[in-house]
Amino acid sequence: MVDRVSALEGHYTPGRFGSAGDVGVTLTEVRDLTLHQVAAWPETIGEVGGQIAELLGAKSAPGPCSSCTNAAGSILRIEPLKWWVFGAEAPEVSDEMGATLDISHSRTHLRISGPKAAVLVNRVLPLDLRADAFGVGAVASSALHHVGVTLWHTEKGYELFIPRGFAVAVWEIITETAAQFGAEVI
Repeated sequence: MVDRVSALEGHYTPGRFGSAGDVGVTLTEVRDLTLHQVAAWPETIGEVGGQIAELLGAKSAPGPCSSCTNAAGSILRIEPLKWWVFGAEAPEVSDEMGATLDISHSRTHLRISGPKAAVLVNRVLPLDLRADAFGVGAVASSALHHVGVTLWHTEKGYELFIPRGFAVAVWEIITETAAQFGAEVI
């Protein structure tokens, strides 16, 4: 197996920075990402969704902009005809039904947590993060300074998936914005 090198190598320095006092934001690069994209054709979306749900032992595949999680992994509905399978292997889907693609190496996964996490994320993403609009389990595709990103709200915080080639630029924006809240990189 190929050893992965973080896209943030040389830019990711653990420690505290920014405003003194309590830590308002914690930033973590989640390494060893396992992420598969499963796409269906319009006429096969129900069947492919059923295959994904069955594989992970879920009652059904999540609807648009939502997710479901259990001990086997998570399913995120990122687009009308696409899901991401996080933390587990994806089902084999025939060409007639859709397509499966391992995108584990193409993304950098950041977790933003802490009491000021939502405020930080709102400073860089144009999303309504109020609990009734973007509660735990919500998923959104958005743009951060013209970079397409995916945001997933979990019980651990906000999971941000960034295309690997833009990871350093986005990391710099996130850390510069986080400094005002008192931040810690773990």
